[in-house]
Amino acid sequence: MPSRSPRKGKNCASACLTKDHKTFGECMRAKSLQLAPNIMGLQINKEGEKELQAYRDARAQGIKPAGTTKAKVEEAVRISQETGRAYEAW
Repeated sequence: MPSRSPRKGKNCASACLTKDHKTFGECMRAKSLQLAPNIMGLQINKEGEKELQAYRDARAQGIKPAGTTKAKVEEAVRISQETGRAYEAW
């Protein structure tokens, strides 16, 4: 019985431009797909969430920062502590 070797391209994705891969997996690897989430994007999102949580915490104390950035929130908290009353930017 002769050994069978798969024909190249037979298992390629329909959108494959070259149709020269022996397996579907080889075809997918050639596309360099990124299946894992972008780690850098997650890190940026975590930092943004930290800033928003600091803003929420300040608002819960009655402080009204001029913005949601870390610097604005920290400034409003510092002024509130120095004056003894909740800072209101607006």
